[in-house]
Amino acid sequence: MKKGLFALLAIVVIVAGIYFWLQQPGDSDNSNRLALYGNIDIREAQLAFNGSEHIAEILVQEGDRVAKGQLLARLHTELLEAQLAEAEAAVEAQRQVVARLEAGSRPEEIRKAEAELQAAEAQAKAAHDSYRRVARLLEKKLASPQDEEQARSQADAAAAQVKAVQATLALLKAGARKEDIAAARAQLAAREAALKQARQHLSDASLYAPADGIIRNRILEPGDMAFPQTPVLTLAFLDPVWVRAYLPEPMLGRVRLGATAWITTDSYPDKRYQGWVGYVSPTAEFTPKTVQTPELRTRLVYSVRIFACNPDGELRLGMPVSVDIELDQADAGTQPQPCGS
Repeated sequence: MKKGLFALLAIVVIVAGIYFWLQQPGDSDNSNRLALYGNIDIREAQLAFNGSEHIAEILVQEGDRVAKGQLLARLHTELLEAQLAEAEAAVEAQRQVVARLEAGSRPEEIRKAEAELQAAEAQAKAAHDSYRRVARLLEKKLASPQDEEQARSQADAAAAQVKAVQATLALLKAGARKEDIAAARAQLAAREAALKQARQHLSDASLYAPADGIIRNRILEPGDMAFPQTPVLTLAFLDPVWVRAYLPEPMLGRVRLGATAWITTDSYPDKRYQGWVGYVSPTAEFTPKTVQTPELRTRLVYSVRIFACNPDGELRLGMPVSVDIELDQADAGTQPQPCGS
């Protein structure tokens, strides 16, 4: 009876020891290593046109790999091209106005005004001479007062015409006013801004990849109406990816930013991916339900991201992985170079 009780107690002690030993964070074979478990996460971008028009064509399919700057889709551009042509014509017309004002009057215009002045002066002299003759005839009572008055009016009109032509000639020689030139230049700047805007609208009718990645979703199709608020494609950035895991509070002082980490997966069990600790949350949270250890469910943990380059695309969104980190790394604290650098 006593032997059975002692055997039962021994079994309970052994099981309890194994249980608490398994709950300790880190690698069971090496207290200087930490094992974390998480899932692969990636960044995504919802790509949309910066304009409103019907989609003309989409050049990629779901799952296609794309490179930065690659053309992905286009809108109908007939209206935008017409608006661009109109803006270009308006700019050219205003440039000619500015050039005319800055150049001033042509020599031919000045010579014409000078000739008109000479003709006006000749007419004024003839009218004045005619008035003097009529005035002398009036003294001799050989002309009526009405004739003298008419001759004087014609002489005055001819003299005024001379002054008008002189003023016109002076304006031609002086050229345009600086205020007029400044106003014309301002109008040209406004039309050049409108031209730049028209070009930008036409450029916005093409959708380009902002970075290397994979098309995850093709949301709209040719013929759909595109708006800036409506995504057309979802682009997944696959390099780098990161592991979203949770770091126990006792390990905070032993895992630093930049620490080297090794990632393994069930899909490629014989392959390890080198990564680095890129982010540790400044705030604590309760262990998520995905961590199934009963003891850890009541602990506070810190969200951590372990980044890794993924040039072959083997690390996929949601993939469960294991992370092995050597604690107290002396060279930790410096961020590795970005992937592809």
